[in-house]
Amino acid sequence: MTSIATRRAVAADIPAVLSLYRELRPNDPPISSDRIPELWQEVAEGPRSMVLVAECDGEVAATCMLAKLANLASDGRPIGVIEHVVTAERFRRRGVSRTLLEFALTEAWRANCCKVMLLSGAQRPEAHGLYEAVGFKGDVERGFVAKPPASTA
Repeated sequence: MTSIATRRAVAADIPAVLSLYRELRPNDPPISSDRIPELWQEVAEGPRSMVLVAECDGEVAATCMLAKLANLASDGRPIGVIEHVVTAERFRRRGVSRTLLEFALTEAWRANCCKVMLLSGAQRPEAHGLYEAVGFKGDVERGFVAKPPASTA
């Protein structure tokens, strides 16, 4: 039986998290190593976002980021955004992603978020089934993405 544990990521998890990101987005340019400590502190340890991990038998197997956006609507309750959901290929189909997403939603509700949004690639129906299984609804609102022109990226 696989043992799955979830928690907030710590600095010692940086190599594992970055490895998972490379698995998710192999063509992304790497972050220069001198920027990693500052970015980690902002993203993983700041007041408005956190990096979460799921360990499978003691090894970091999955990660996601939960950001909490300040909000002037909904009685000032923050809006949660889950991004960069990735599970190492060798740990897929074991319930790791589901356990991690349930933990991320628990953290969002604990932070009093009025809703949580998550974008997923349109070509990933297997992931969409997972997201729906943990409570996301794909037909409530519609997401749109704009990316910078190639000349400014």
